[in-house]
Amino acid sequence: MLEIKNLSKKYKGSNVKAIDDINITIEPGDVYGFIGPNGAGKSTTIKCVVGIHEYDEGEILFNGENIKKNPIKTKKQIAYIPDNPDLYEHLSGIGYIDFVCNIYGVGEEKNELIHKYATLFNIEKDLANPIKTYSHGMKQKIALIAALVHQPKLLILDEPFVGLDPKATHDLKEVMKELCKDGVMIFFSSHVLEVVEKFCNKIAIIKNGKIIASGLTEEVKGDESLEDKFMELFTDEE
Repeated sequence: MLEIKNLSKKYKGSNVKAIDDINITIEPGDVYGFIGPNGAGKSTTIKCVVGIHEYDEGEILFNGENIKKNPIKTKKQIAYIPDNPDLYEHLSGIGYIDFVCNIYGVGEEKNELIHKYATLFNIEKDLANPIKTYSHGMKQKIALIAALVHQPKLLILDEPFVGLDPKATHDLKEVMKELCKDGVMIFFSSHVLEVVEKFCNKIAIIKNGKIIASGLTEEVKGDESLEDKFMELFTDEE
């Protein structure tokens, strides 16, 4: 499982904390939603987990391994898709996917998996084209395929549905459900509260770098909709 323990990070050159004492535990089969307003600390937390950002306090454990002490071992089992994938645009779609497969040492199942996901996301006929000719949604699909083909144990997504058409959004949800049945953990941030409420079995709500509510979705939102609960928590108290 993924354990984020007492995680804190200061803004560069400042004593102000971007995230402050974050504690989150994600277990196999969880779809864990991470919500909060812009600038609350969602992306910062995610980037600490995947090793993009250093952090000042706390620790992050993946299946008992400290990600700082064993970065290669842990990253081999994790896939991360940012909200705006920065791909190598001089490569073709298939060239980029092959590149990622080689990094992760994907074996004989590579072609079967690429075909499966490229067909699902209706991009197979475009794989030979340069990524620089792709729309944002197409780039998102290539990033998704590259993440899925190495069969990660933890899938981390930052606003995964942005730029995807309705069918691709539906197909991604189905893939995520299938992965969870196999014990994969999914951790994703989203502003689409309706999707989070219906899709996630657990959620954490972050405000000004601090977790203000977390746990089972039904327990966090209570008898309200998640949107109503969110608005209640973020109503100005003055």
